[in-house]
Amino acid sequence: MSRFFAGGSDSESDSSEEEVPQPTFGKISTTYAFSDDEEDVKRVVRSAKEKRYEELSNIIKNIRNSKKIKDMSSILTSFEDLVRAYTKALRVITKEENGITPRFYIRCLAELEDFINEVWEDRDGRKNLSKNNLKSLGTLRQKVRKYIKDFEVEMKKFREAPDAESEEEVQKAESESESEDEDVKKPAPAVKAVSFKKEEKAPKPAKADDDSDSSVDWGSSDDSETESSEDENVYTSIREKFLKKQPTDKEDKYDKDDKKKEKKVKEKTHKKKEDDDEEGWETVTKGSLVEKPKMFAKDAEIDETLVLNKLLEIMSARGKNRTDRKMSIELLYELKHIAELHKMNVAIIAKILYSIITAIFDYNPKISEPMKIEFWDKLLKAQQDLLAILLSQKESVTLAYGITEDQEQLETAPFFIRGCALAIVEKLDDEFIKLLKECDPHSNDYVERLKDEVNVTKIIDSVSEYIERVGNSNEICRVYLRKIEHLYYKFDPTVLNKKYGKLPNTTRTSVDDMQKLCNFIYTNDETDRIRTRAILVHIYHHALHDNWFQARDLVLMSHLQDNIDSADPPTKILYNRMMANLGLCAFRQGNIKDAHRCLVELMVTAKPKELLAQGLLPQRQHERSVEQEKVEKQRQMPFHMHINLELLECVYLVSAMLLEIPYIAAHEFDARRRMISKTFYQQLRSSERQSLVGPPESMREHVVAAAKAMRCGNWQACANFIINKKMNTKVWDLFYEADGVREMLSKFIKEESLRTYLFTYSNVYSSISIPSLAEMFELPKSKVHCLISKMIINEELMASLDDPTETVEMHRSEPSRLQALSMQFTDKVTNLVDVNEKIFDMKQGNFFQRGNMGNRDRAFNRNQNNQNNNWGQQRRDNRRENRGNRQNRNNQQQQQQQKESIIEEE
Repeated sequence: MSRFFAGGSDSESDSSEEEVPQPTFGKISTTYAFSDDEEDVKRVVRSAKEKRYEELSNIIKNIRNSKKIKDMSSILTSFEDLVRAYTKALRVITKEENGITPRFYIRCLAELEDFINEVWEDRDGRKNLSKNNLKSLGTLRQKVRKYIKDFEVEMKKFREAPDAESEEEVQKAESESESEDEDVKKPAPAVKAVSFKKEEKAPKPAKADDDSDSSVDWGSSDDSETESSEDENVYTSIREKFLKKQPTDKEDKYDKDDKKKEKKVKEKTHKKKEDDDEEGWETVTKGSLVEKPKMFAKDAEIDETLVLNKLLEIMSARGKNRTDRKMSIELLYELKHIAELHKMNVAIIAKILYSIITAIFDYNPKISEPMKIEFWDKLLKAQQDLLAILLSQKESVTLAYGITEDQEQLETAPFFIRGCALAIVEKLDDEFIKLLKECDPHSNDYVERLKDEVNVTKIIDSVSEYIERVGNSNEICRVYLRKIEHLYYKFDPTVLNKKYGKLPNTTRTSVDDMQKLCNFIYTNDETDRIRTRAILVHIYHHALHDNWFQARDLVLMSHLQDNIDSADPPTKILYNRMMANLGLCAFRQGNIKDAHRCLVELMVTAKPKELLAQGLLPQRQHERSVEQEKVEKQRQMPFHMHINLELLECVYLVSAMLLEIPYIAAHEFDARRRMISKTFYQQLRSSERQSLVGPPESMREHVVAAAKAMRCGNWQACANFIINKKMNTKVWDLFYEADGVREMLSKFIKEESLRTYLFTYSNVYSSISIPSLAEMFELPKSKVHCLISKMIINEELMASLDDPTETVEMHRSEPSRLQALSMQFTDKVTNLVDVNEKIFDMKQGNFFQRGNMGNRDRAFNRNQNNQNNNWGQQRRDNRRENRGNRQNRNNQQQQQQQKESIIEEE
C-alpha cells in the first residue's frame, strides 16, 4: 500500500476540513515522518487528578444537555453520579489544592440550583412534565438543597462575582503552569515548549474569526506542528480547561447567565447604548428592532384634524400581529401631551384618554392573568381623568355606546364621543379582582393592592352618577350591581348602634343604601341574573347585621332555592355564601334549628371550601383537568371576602349537638331512629370506636367531648368543653358581640342537658322535684316548668305536673331496656314474616302456569293474586291490632298498679 494513502498526523486532523491538501508526495511524506516522531515525543501520562476532572466534566456536560430538554430523571441520575465522582476526586483535591473546591464544580451546583428553582416556580410548566419527571423533580430538589449546604461559603462567593478569580487560584495556576512547563521541556529539549495559556491575539473582524480554522497552510509542517501542540497543550492545566475565557482589550464576552440578567435589567428600554472604555455596545430587548415613529413632521402645523388623524392611525394598528402594544400606549400618552400643550378641546383629550384605557386593557393578551402593576396605576389615573372630564362637562361632552362613528363630534360643541363608560369600569373591577387573587393574601402586597379598592369604588360611584344622567335602566342596574358587590360583605357597626338606640333614627347606614339600590334593581331590571344576584347580596347584608327576620322573609318570598340549580356558577357560589352567612345569623339569634337547616347542605358534602370558592381541595385534583382547574381558580373569591371555615364548621357541629343528643336520648332503643346530622353522627361514632381518647385538642374533639358530657346530663363539663380559652380564640371571639354569643350558648347547653337528663333517667324516678332540677342545672323554676310542660304536651315524656308540691310525677310507662329490645325483636320478626308471605303469594300465583296463557288466564291469575295479597294484608293488620291491644292492656295494668301502690302508701 502506498504511503500516499496512509493517515496523516494528529496536527493534520485538527486542521480545517474545508481545504484539500495538494497531492505533493514530498510534503506529505515529510509530514508523515514528522508526525511519527511527534507521537513519541508528545506521549503524555495523565495524572489521577486529570482523570477525575475529566470524569466530572463529562457528567457536567450530560447535566447541561438534560437541562435543555428538562429530562429530570436523567438529571437526577447524573447528579448522583456527579456526587460520587466528586467524592472520589476529593482525595486528589485535598492533596494538590489543599482542599479548595474547584470553581467549575461550584458553578455547576449554582446553575443546577437556579434551574431547579426556575422549574419549580413555573407551575404551568410543571403540569406539562410527565409523572416520572415530576417525581424526579421533587427528589432532585430535596437532594440538591441538602447537598449544597456544605458549600454555602463557596456558593456565596461565586454568586457575588461569577467571573472573578481568587488570588490563591491565580498564584496556584502560575505555579502549576511553571511546573508543567518544566516537565514538558525535559523529555524533548529540541521541541519548542508551548505556554499553557493562549497568547492574546489582536482583535479581528467577525468574518476573520469565523474563518480562522480554514486559514491553515497544509503545506507547512511547522504551522501544523504549532497548531497541534497548541490544541493539545492549551488545556494541560485542568484549571484552564474549566475556567471561563477572559475578555480581550476591545472585546467583552459575557456569560449566558450574565446576558440573561442584562436582558432583564434593560428590558424596559427598547434601544440603549453604553460606552465601555473605547467602544460602545448596544443592548436591545428580545424581538424585532422597531424604531419609534415620529409623531409629526418638524414643520407640521399641529391642529385638531392632525391630532385626530394620528389617533386614528395609532388605533387602526390595534390587534395586528406585528404591533408593539407597549409602544402604542407610549404614543397615545405622547399624543395626549401634545394635545394638552396646544390647548385643544376637552373632547379630544377625553377621546385620547378612552383610547389609552382600551390600549392598556389590550396590552395583556391572556385573560386569566392580571395586568402589570405599572399599567394598573396608569389605568386608574386615566379613568379618573376621563370621569373628571365627563362630570365637569355635563352639558357639552357625552360618551355613549349608542353614538355611531358618523355621529361622533369632536371639533365643535356639543361633543359626542363613541365609547362606553360602563364597560371600562366593569373591566376595571374584574382586573382589580384578578390582581387581588394573584397576590399572597398574607403579604404586604395584598394590603397595598387592597388599598386601591377606595379608588375603584370612587370610580364606580362616578360612573353611576354619569350613567344615571345619560344611561338607560339596564345600564343603571348594571352599575348599581357593581356598587353593591363592593358593599354587601362589609360590616357597618352603625347599623347595630342604630338598632339598639345608640344613634338617632335619621342616621344613614349601609343597610339603607343597600335597600335603595336593590329596590331600584327589583323594579327596573329586565334580566333574571342581575335581580337574583341583587337579592342574594341583599340577604347577605341583612344577615351580616343580625336582621334575621328580614333576611329570612326575603329568602322565602324570592323562592331562590327552587331555581338556583339552573343558575350560572358565580351565582351558585354567591347563593352558598348567602346561606352560610344566614346560618351564622340564625345561630347568633338563638335559632338553632334554622342555623342547622341553613348549614347542613354545605357541610354534609365535606367540601365547603370549594362550594364557597375559597380554594381547591388537593385530594380532588386528579378528578379535574388542567382547563377545569384554571376555570375554577378564576372563580375564587379574594381572601378578604372569605368566610372562616372553622367558625362555620364549629357553629354547624354545635347546632347539631344541641339537636342530636336529646333526640338520641329520647329514641335510644328505637330501631327506626333517623339521623338529624350525618356529619356529627360520624364524628361521634368515630370517637366512640377509639380505644384510648385523650384530652381534646382540635375544635372537633372539643365538640365531641362536649356531646359525651351532655349525654350524661353533665352540663358544666359540656359548657367547659365548648367555652374555654382555646375555643374563644379560635371561634367565639370572631363574632362581633362574643359575650352575648357565649351567654346564649350556655343557656342552650343547660336547657338541652336538662332534656337529655329527663329522657335518660326518667325510668329511675317516680317523681322529681322542680326546684331540685332548677338548682342542678342553674335555671329558673319557670324555665324548668316550661321545658317539662312542652315535653309532656309533645308526648316526649310520660309524666304529669303536680303544681302544689312542684313535682313531676312519672307514669313509668316507658319500657325497660329488656322490654325495648323485645319490642325491637318483635318488629323485625314481623317484618321478616311479611316479606316471606309476599314472596310465597307471588310464587303461588304462578304455580299452575303451563306454556302460553290466554288473556282470560292472565286476568284470572291477577285477580287471584290480588285476593291473596288482600288476605295477607288483612292478616298483617290483625296482628298489628292485636299487638296494640296487648300494649294498651299492659299500660292499663301498670297504671292500676301505680294507683294501688299510691293508695297503700296513703
